[in-house]
Amino acid sequence: VQLQASGGGLVQAGGSLRLSCAASGRTFSIYEMGWFRQAPGKEREFVAAVRTTDGNTYYADLVKGRFTISRDNVKDTVYLHMNSLKLEDTAVYYCAAVRGFSLVDTNIKNINYWGKGTQVTVSS
Repeated sequence: VQLQASGGGLVQAGGSLRLSCAASGRTFSIYEMGWFRQAPGKEREFVAAVRTTDGNTYYADLVKGRFTISRDNVKDTVYLHMNSLKLEDTAVYYCAAVRGFSLVDTNIKNINYWGKGTQVTVSS
């Protein structure tokens, strides 16, 4: 499975961005897809995930109510709609996918697939 992320950029605080992650290859094996982020000097952290089987979504507390994850099964693409962006949302965002277990609370070392990061910068 290959993951291609896109959509990062520079936005002012309070603005919005949409990230996309397109999966290719053996996509039928994917159980969950989602996003992590890593700010300078910090560990990579979970942001949001969507389960491919039932569409259930999961969010980190820091982004609940502001970010929405959605999927397009026909295109094998997951989107992260980010609204009301804050300075602290600045980070490199990574798309991730796993087979057979949840992205939530998992050790990032266990994640099966990663996309290249896309930079999101929120300015004041």
